[in-house]
Amino acid sequence: MEESPLVSVIMPAYNSAKFIAESIQSVLHQFHSNWELLIIDDASEDNTVEIIEKFASSDPRIQLFQNKTNKGTGISRNIGIKAAQGSYIAFLDADDLWLPKKLEAQLDFMKRRDLEMTYSSYYLINESGQELHKKIQALPILSYKKLLKSNYVGNLTGIYKVEKLGKIYSPILRKRQDWALWLAILKRIESTKGIIEPLAKYRIRENSISNNKTALLKYNYLIYREFLKYSKLKSLVKMGVFLKEHFFIKKKQVVSK
Repeated sequence: MEESPLVSVIMPAYNSAKFIAESIQSVLHQFHSNWELLIIDDASEDNTVEIIEKFASSDPRIQLFQNKTNKGTGISRNIGIKAAQGSYIAFLDADDLWLPKKLEAQLDFMKRRDLEMTYSSYYLINESGQELHKKIQALPILSYKKLLKSNYVGNLTGIYKVEKLGKIYSPILRKRQDWALWLAILKRIESTKGIIEPLAKYRIRENSISNNKTALLKYNYLIYREFLKYSKLKSLVKMGVFLKEHFFIKKKQVVSK
């Protein structure tokens, strides 16, 4: 691996004016400075674009792409992936944050262990940015079989190596497309390792569908039925496994700081 590989950071944004400046700043503050930030605005109706343009005008590493109509997070991420020039691709939503050593730590971790993809633990913050004194603990080892049961990769922490895997795109789903992307990668490499140290902060938004676990169940079913092409019966069986994994086993990932 080259000494300072280029990392393409993919950031979809929609009506993110309240948070996006802080998210961009968390990329600007990375110890690893060889990155490009590809921000895809999904037809925002607030001043998100104005904020992005201000950052882009002062740093050529930041690029803005604009959807004429709202297309959803999956399509927006794929636009960024297609334009990416980096040896690695990482993801950060427009309301989440990275700690300064995030990229540096992951690139070193991947190099020393010859990994093609990795992820880390992360902290939880509320909508105002206050830490909730809780973190999501990354699994030290993650297999494709385990990931099939539930999504154990915080998308804001995931990164994969394009040189080895090529570009992996998201399916066109409104939600859970990040889980499908990591499933596609794990299916190829079978297993990988996670970083126990938290390297990012996930913002829990009020009234967000991502915070409504019941509303998300239909998207979990679509991963099995439409993305993995399972039969209806097999999809329902997998949903039963998911419910057990998510509501009884996965809770152990949430630990107090």
